[in-house]
Amino acid sequence: MFLRLAYKSLLNRKPSVLLTIFAMTVSIVVMLGVEHTREQAKKSFDNSVSGVDLIVGARTGSLNLLLYSVFRLGNPTDNFSWRSYQNIASDNAVSWAFPIALGDSHRGYRVLGTNNDYFTHFSYGNRQSLTFNKGQAFERIFEVVLGAKVAASLNYQIGDEITLSHGVGSTSFTHHDHAAFKIVGILSPTGTPIDQTVHISVEGLEAIHLSPAKLNAIKGKLADVSLSNTEIFQQYGVSPSAITAMMLGLKSKVRVFSLQRKINTNKREPLMAILPGVALSELWQTMSVVESTLAVISVLVVISALLGLSAMLLSSMRERTQELRLMRIIGASPLFIYWLIELEALLITFVSAISAILIISGGLWLLKPWLLNEYGLTIDANLLSISNIEVIGIVFVCALIAAIPSAALAYKQSR
Repeated sequence: MFLRLAYKSLLNRKPSVLLTIFAMTVSIVVMLGVEHTREQAKKSFDNSVSGVDLIVGARTGSLNLLLYSVFRLGNPTDNFSWRSYQNIASDNAVSWAFPIALGDSHRGYRVLGTNNDYFTHFSYGNRQSLTFNKGQAFERIFEVVLGAKVAASLNYQIGDEITLSHGVGSTSFTHHDHAAFKIVGILSPTGTPIDQTVHISVEGLEAIHLSPAKLNAIKGKLADVSLSNTEIFQQYGVSPSAITAMMLGLKSKVRVFSLQRKINTNKREPLMAILPGVALSELWQTMSVVESTLAVISVLVVISALLGLSAMLLSSMRERTQELRLMRIIGASPLFIYWLIELEALLITFVSAISAILIISGGLWLLKPWLLNEYGLTIDANLLSISNIEVIGIVFVCALIAAIPSAALAYKQSR
């Protein structure tokens, strides 16, 4: 009966209540949306790489190196030589290493040149290894492995052939039509930028930039399955000239700082080695000012909506004088009336919170493909996390506090 009475009372003041619900919904959308997006973006970034001890690239900012090598965001300032890659990979402290060569694309998706160690040693999330949904890793020069998102969005299957384009834009006027790559593998979804990546061998990436005569000669050797990519290239005096970055796993974590210092002080070529975890921490420190600003703005929006709720309840007290007297006549105590006003505030907040959750979930569900394609972010549309529940709980507590002046006035009038 208590709940029904509060509902009927709010229904009698429909216009003002609806406006208050609208204002509260907008404020909760802002507050919850900022908190959820921040949390999910951080989780998405943190899950994109694990198990990598060092990332090496041409000397640049550590954040820039992290962004283009792991998240495919931005562009590298420079490449470094294949000889430097071989020297670092052969260091006695290194357990495994694989190259990363960027620069080309396929219908807006970035192409990554690497080797088979990439599929063996790269991991994401909680040390989860890459797995194949279909097919296998490339073995020959003109074979390609697609990320799950690339294959799904472009409707590719094993055995299809694709051509690459120069540059990383969605529109390119320079296509490598003379060299078609056969799809031999499609990776399982990871929720990371890997899903949007086209993987080929570094030899394949080098081959599409050779002269037509040398490329045709190499194609003639591809039928000889006894020769590896490297052996075919060596026969024609060709080797990968430069790569964008490389990722390392060390035999012992103790040696990570000594190897990092050795790479950073290399006098033959200006290189930089970064620890992914440290670079991610720097990224969040850089973003902390923006996060704090957005948090303050969302809190102010919620406060203004709560003030509107308090003002609406206060303004209704004069209209409800007869209603309160009637309730006292039929036996309602002043305390009953006090909690009736508080319950009305909670009902308004509850409807606003449900509306906000539905709006945010629907919006994220619609924007999820775009966020993944444009920024490599996987934002979960499920808002039922501990931090989000805490935010909603705080809003409910604040609504109770905002209703105190109106509830106290109703209590006083009914005594």
